[in-house]
Amino acid sequence: MTRAAILLHMSYISNLGNWAVVLTTVAITSLCVGLHYEVLNLCNRYLAKLSHQRRRRVLLLMFIILSTHVAEIWLFGLGYLSLVRYSDLGALMGLPTTELPDFVYFSAVTYATVGFGDVVPVGAIRFLAGMESLTGFVMITWSASYTFLEMQRDWRPS
Repeated sequence: MTRAAILLHMSYISNLGNWAVVLTTVAITSLCVGLHYEVLNLCNRYLAKLSHQRRRRVLLLMFIILSTHVAEIWLFGLGYLSLVRYSDLGALMGLPTTELPDFVYFSAVTYATVGFGDVVPVGAIRFLAGMESLTGFVMITWSASYTFLEMQRDWRPS
């Protein structure tokens, strides 16, 4: 590694703004994973009591899971809003305004890994966007797996 590359690397590590993005990302990701775990754990306990009401159990599960994903999207949206307030941390290029609903829109597109490309993160905030995509993918997969297991209870022959 050249001296210039080492200095560039060290300046990136010593930049407090980058650490603010990393810590914000870790906090939001941890909140999302914890929220998801607790919601699915509550579903596991509560939905077992509805075993004789198959349709109600599955519909309730779907509404609960969708609501949980929406809450997680809003958490990331709030993270973007708070980080963009500091110009040296980056920006979301292409947003029509800097209001919360615009950040939530970007968060939803990123969380669902759709990536339309109309809004692009620049600067250190890209780390939050990358981790949101990974977190969203894992949370959606976790929800799908749980839903499959829950519905599989109905498919087993009596």
